[in-house]
This record gives sequence, structure tokens and C-alpha cells, in this order.
Amino acid sequence: MSNHISFEEEPDFHLSIQESLQQLSVQLGSPLDETSVMQIYQNASELLSHLSPSPLTFARVAGTLLVYQLQNTEPEEIKWFNNQVKQCLDEEEVEELIESIYRTDAL
Repeated sequence: MSNHISFEEEPDFHLSIQESLQQLSVQLGSPLDETSVMQIYQNASELLSHLSPSPLTFARVAGTLLVYQLQNTEPEEIKWFNNQVKQCLDEEEVEELIESIYRTDAL
């Protein structure tokens, strides 16, 4: 039995995440078009398809993908992040992964 993201019960969620990604891209000085925002949303959805994450965790993964795209992050680093998310067994591991990426005191 696999758990798939079922935000269909929350129709505003889909739109809300996309609007947030759009606003964040503007704030970061690199406004994205609707197609790019949709692609980031779809990538996050695919990465988390094996879990049932909260909207916040979903948004954090999508936001990380957005930042990676806007900063022209090395493809190897993006691939590493994607693989790490896919290997997470639960939402807590995804949150810990994201925290570890942004932790400034990392060795």
C-alpha cells in the first residue's frame, strides 16, 4: 500500500503553493513564469509521492527546489537533494534534511 499526496481534498492548497512560489521568485529578484512554477510544484509532488506530507513540508521542499533553480545550483547538488528526499521514510526525515541544508553551523 502506498501513500500518495492527496491534496485534492484541499483545492486551495495547489493554488496557494504555486502563488507562494511565484511571490518568492519575485522577492528573490527572478520572477518565474507560470510554467516554471508549475514544473517546480510537479517536481516536489513527484519527490514526495511516497509520503503523505503536510502542506508545510510540501511547501518547504518546493521552496528549496525554487531556490536551487534561481541560484543556478550545480546539477549534482540538485540530484543529491532529490535522491535524499526520495529516500526519506517519513515527513520528519524530510524536515531534518531541509534543516541540515540551511544550517549555517554545519561542519
